[in-house]
Amino acid sequence: MSFRVENRVGVKAPSDRIWDIIADLPSWGDWNPTFPQAEGIIAIGGVLTLTETIEGLGERPVRAAINDWVPYAQLIWSERRGFQFTSTRYIEIEELAPGSCIVANGEIFGGMFGEGFFNKNKRLLRRACEEMGEALRLRAEA
Repeated sequence: MSFRVENRVGVKAPSDRIWDIIADLPSWGDWNPTFPQAEGIIAIGGVLTLTETIEGLGERPVRAAINDWVPYAQLIWSERRGFQFTSTRYIEIEELAPGSCIVANGEIFGGMFGEGFFNKNKRLLRRACEEMGEALRLRAEA
């Protein structure tokens, strides 16, 4: 069983502009309140080293593997967070028309302990996704 938190936001920018922001990992600190530090190589099996900051949960280091990526469309990474606890994070771009996209970002929690963590913190997690989505929108539309 898995549990998901997601935010979707309309962005008045082309998918390549949004992708360029996402793919520039070292600049995440300039715009991303949820992951203010990011480094790694975007490739299948690549490793991301991130700092996750969620108000109410604090800051934690993240070491995650990239599961999938499609330029101008999606970036998916996952981490094992402990015994019977996994999470998969994603950013997806859906271009509706030239210069107009829907961007989704979210996290899927799995495992017995993932369920407990999600249930306890879903409001904080949802807010973190909303903040990240809005920050990405503002950056892409600037």
